[in-house]
Amino acid sequence: MAVPVEEAIAALSTFSLEDEQPEVQGPGLWVSTERGATESPIEYSDVSAYRLSLSEDTKALNQLNVLIQEGKDMASVLYTYRSCVKALPQLPDSMKQSQADLYLETYQVLDLEMSRLREIQRWQASAASKLAADMQRFSRPERRINGPTITHLWSMLKLLDVLVQLDHLKNAKASIPNDFSWYKRTFTQVSIQWQDTDSMREELDDLQIFLSTRWAILLNLHVEMFRVNNVEDILQVLIVFVVESLELDFALLFPERHILLRVLPVLVVLATSSEKDSESLYKRVKINRLINIFKNDPVIPAFPDLHLSPAAILKELSMYFQKFSSQARLLTLPAPHELPPREAQDYQRHYLIINHIGAIRAEHDDFTIRFASSMNQLLLLKSTDSADIEWSKEVKGSMYDVIVEGFQLLSRWTARIWEQCAWKFSRPCKDPVPLESHETSASFSDYEKVVRYNYSAEERKALVELVSYIKSVGSMMQRCDTLVADALWETIHAEVQDFVQNTLATMLRTTFRKKKDLSRILSDMRTLSADWMANTSKSEPELQALQHGGEESKSNFFYPRPVAPTAAQIHCLQFLIYEVVSGGNLRKPGGLFGNSGSEIPVNDLKQLETFFYKLSFFLHILDYTATVASLSDLGFLWFREFYLESSRVIQFPIECSLPWMLVEYLLESQNAGLLESALMPFDIYNDSAQQALVVLKQRFLYDEIEAEVDHCFDIFVSKLCETIFTYYKSWAASELLDPSFLFALDNGEKYSVQPMRFSALLKLTRVKLLGRTIDLRSLIAGRINKLFRENLEFLFDRFESQDLCAIVELEKLVDILKHTHELLSKDISIDSFSLIMNEMQENLSLVSFSSRLASQIWSEMQSDFLPNFILCNTTQRFIRSSKVPLVPVQKPSVPHAKPNFYCGTEDLNSAHQSFARLHCGFFGIPHMFSILRLLGSRSLPWLIRALLDHISNKVTTLEPVIIGLQEALPKSIGLLPFDGGVTGCMRLVKEHLNWGKKPELKAEVLRGIKEIGSVLYWMGLLDIVLREVDTMHFMQTAPWLGFLPGLDGQILYSQDGGDSPIVNLFKSATATIVSNPSCPHPTSFQTLSKQAEAADLLYKANMNTGSVLEYALAFTSAALDKYCSKWSNAPKTGFIDITTSKDFYRIYSGLQIGYLEETVQVPSNNHEELGDSVAWGGCTIIYLLGQQMHFELFDFSYQVLNVAEVEAVSITQTHKTDKSSHFGQGWEALLEAMKKARRLNNHVFSMLKARCPLEEKTACAIKQSGAPLHRIKFENTVSAFETLPQKGA
Repeated sequence: MAVPVEEAIAALSTFSLEDEQPEVQGPGLWVSTERGATESPIEYSDVSAYRLSLSEDTKALNQLNVLIQEGKDMASVLYTYRSCVKALPQLPDSMKQSQADLYLETYQVLDLEMSRLREIQRWQASAASKLAADMQRFSRPERRINGPTITHLWSMLKLLDVLVQLDHLKNAKASIPNDFSWYKRTFTQVSIQWQDTDSMREELDDLQIFLSTRWAILLNLHVEMFRVNNVEDILQVLIVFVVESLELDFALLFPERHILLRVLPVLVVLATSSEKDSESLYKRVKINRLINIFKNDPVIPAFPDLHLSPAAILKELSMYFQKFSSQARLLTLPAPHELPPREAQDYQRHYLIINHIGAIRAEHDDFTIRFASSMNQLLLLKSTDSADIEWSKEVKGSMYDVIVEGFQLLSRWTARIWEQCAWKFSRPCKDPVPLESHETSASFSDYEKVVRYNYSAEERKALVELVSYIKSVGSMMQRCDTLVADALWETIHAEVQDFVQNTLATMLRTTFRKKKDLSRILSDMRTLSADWMANTSKSEPELQALQHGGEESKSNFFYPRPVAPTAAQIHCLQFLIYEVVSGGNLRKPGGLFGNSGSEIPVNDLKQLETFFYKLSFFLHILDYTATVASLSDLGFLWFREFYLESSRVIQFPIECSLPWMLVEYLLESQNAGLLESALMPFDIYNDSAQQALVVLKQRFLYDEIEAEVDHCFDIFVSKLCETIFTYYKSWAASELLDPSFLFALDNGEKYSVQPMRFSALLKLTRVKLLGRTIDLRSLIAGRINKLFRENLEFLFDRFESQDLCAIVELEKLVDILKHTHELLSKDISIDSFSLIMNEMQENLSLVSFSSRLASQIWSEMQSDFLPNFILCNTTQRFIRSSKVPLVPVQKPSVPHAKPNFYCGTEDLNSAHQSFARLHCGFFGIPHMFSILRLLGSRSLPWLIRALLDHISNKVTTLEPVIIGLQEALPKSIGLLPFDGGVTGCMRLVKEHLNWGKKPELKAEVLRGIKEIGSVLYWMGLLDIVLREVDTMHFMQTAPWLGFLPGLDGQILYSQDGGDSPIVNLFKSATATIVSNPSCPHPTSFQTLSKQAEAADLLYKANMNTGSVLEYALAFTSAALDKYCSKWSNAPKTGFIDITTSKDFYRIYSGLQIGYLEETVQVPSNNHEELGDSVAWGGCTIIYLLGQQMHFELFDFSYQVLNVAEVEAVSITQTHKTDKSSHFGQGWEALLEAMKKARRLNNHVFSMLKARCPLEEKTACAIKQSGAPLHRIKFENTVSAFETLPQKGA
């Protein structure tokens, strides 16, 4: 069944093609052959239909317009001309025989360029002849034809402007004569073989004269003008018209104003150089008026990088026009570089945008508010059926007024940029300050002095702001093109009809009633423009009301229609008004509306003048699209052809490009208000590319622009991503700062981050750049992903260049990076942080249980931590030994990185570094928490197994060394006697333990035992941390799983075999929802219930975690069982072997007393090298070998302490009165060290008894699947440890 068209259209109207992309770019230029809704061709082909005897005027007008367009093309050729000689190859001496071929090739290349110059020469001669003939046609004493019209005057001025610009370009381009000289030289060489070259030589001579003569075009024009008839009258009319237009400044856009300023000094020179009385000019135009105009605008924009100075033009032309050289007052005007300092300051205040940006900002804000209000009113009007006519007229008239004001604002703002650029080009920076260290003041080019170093930071800010205003207003006006078209046409229609049907009717009845000639002209105006059909649509009651309305209702009432007048109608209306005011007399004093000698009343003259200038602006309104594009075109800011030639370089670096300077300023200034306008300067590249292709028609210019844009946009995206990353990194680091730290500071605000708005830029998916559409959001996301990976790579490299104590700093920096990722993820789609982390840790494989960080921690522990760190049992910390390590640790140097790879800013870096320094001198519980959080449950078991294997390897390594120490022991060592006292005991111990011959064995055993003790204590710290984490996890999940804590750490179930609370919750919710008949998808809720059961099983399986320390002790015990027979021999007699035992406890007892004796020696403080880890390692081995009781009974240091106690008691009883007697004199430090060692040994043994009872060993084993078996109990036999994982199993 077919859908009706009305319904299909209604359905389509509900679809929205808009997205959330903000408008932060100027109006885009699309390649299209269709006209815009308000684009009107400026043609005059229908003028003859109005029978105003303007056929000759129209013909000449069309001819001049053709010449103007041709002249602009010629100017484009000259402006973009680049020297060909620089590209010509130079033959080496070995190829001199090919010189003739080279000349021929060079001639063919240069002849193509010279043909363009010959074409310009011929064209300018033809154009000057036609312009002079056109002027002479209207300069005859008798008036034979109508004209010139105002449009004709404008065409004369525009053509004269084109000729002046061509002359100026020809004078400025030094490469043209240079190329011509090469061309003439090659022509001389290659024309030897040619015949009949006289005509070609004459052409060459004419072209040489044309190129070498300054102002040749203007001199030729002067000759053509005064060849037959003098044209003083028409020149004076043009001067009067120019002066009045500039002084009134009404209905002028900036291109028209600049044209008038450029041609005025030339017109004055031409008019003054007449053979007749030249002073007649100054009778019609006072010289002071001219001087004021020249003084108000000492610099006039001509080309993007070329300016004109009226004073300089007048002075230079005075040498070619002798009669003008007598005009002293005009010739004394100073050129821009000759201005006194005070005047230069005044002009600078006028030209620099920074001095006007406040007013411009206010104008922009006010206009955008009123424009939006008018648009809302217009949309409301369009949505209202049968709206009131008066309200409709008011709304559309308001829209028209706002559009006119918008054009005037755009014209004024763009003119300010043109004029500021011209002022900057006329006054280069005298003392540029090098921005780079390798630059010197002598290396600066002229272009750098006028652009790169000629704009201060504040001036760049003001320029960026103004560019943004122009582009935003231009885009806003261009988007509403189709919406405002009818309103504009209706308003123009109403203005014209009100004037011709009402105002002119009143004039005909009053002022011009008896003046037949003027009445005929006014009637012609009504005939050619009155829309009488607009009155026929009135209803009968309205017509009757108008007929009975009395005298006040005599004015015609008409309905506005969207039928705008054509360009020809406006042209004819202006001509007729001019005829009414001047009577066709070109010599009428006082100007166009001066009212000198006119019989027209002032009020009527004012009405005619107002409507006359409104007509001028109607053309801009009717050509709405082209006007908006012209007024918002800023492509001239890129072009630099003149300076490329003068600097003799192929192209300037992008640092000298003004559009890129603005983009770079935006990124580096960190101005939150302007950051959203970062793409506005790229519209300058769009405009310049459009000019290169459409106006200048030069592909090589477009290629250069495209190359620069590709390079600049890549740098822009890179710098923008750096800025975004730095801001979010600083924001994250600021939020993660300790609040108490900020509260204690007086200047805590310096750690806060000023808010910046990146949301608009992060939403851009369609950036229009040189006809391409770029997904900026995708580019930013890709580079941000890369930055996160580079940042993590840097953090890991930094950690690898430090010791294990830096793990806390690493965790802090990773947390900041992770929080940065969370903040950024709210605005842009980037890879998950876990994916980035696993990728950088090389831990993506499902079967990979190691990671880069775990491997580095293990490597660091193996090479630095275990050998060079010592344990302080009191503080539960490992600290670096002050002794120089035997093998220096080779580590890579600390990598250098920007502040944004740390915490964002220097202040935040220093704040977080102050926290990191608190943990850099030791290793303890905070570091263990960091390791646990960084490695996670995936890599931590691998590290634990590596450490346990290290214990096993160390035990294996110690076995032959301990055998060597056993062999060094005497055959019999008895108990230490009490009668010798402490001194005798120590002497006896030294005699028995004669290990001096094998000190390396002793040191190696102590280091091995120390490393074993360090690993076991490290496991103890890890066990503490894991228990705390498990407790927190249990408290979070137990209420949902129905768990209760039981005795001895066991977990009880509160459901007695039933489902857990979370399963019951989802089951009951699912049953309730599914029972509802209106439930749309019951299967999805049943799936949720099944997922809850799966989650219940997974969480319950992970609740039974074991003890890492108990498992490590069981593993160590299993490793020692291999050497139990060698280190723990059973006595043959069944009694304790006191004197001949060489068990491990005896070895360790001897090592301990020797170690303690060395410790108290001042020159060699051995404790700083071994620490308390030796006690943990030695006592653990003794305990696991079942030798604790033997050690406590027969340890040498314990025996010395017992002797010391007995000796102290006996001495006390014998010498109660002898207060000068001291027992154990000289052994106090050693005895105190022995007491500390005994206290430490007792602490270790008590911990071992609690965590690993020998009667029934309790440990934690791990299945092959990785699941833990909680608190498995087994007998204390060697075979029991076969269930534990062994290396290589």
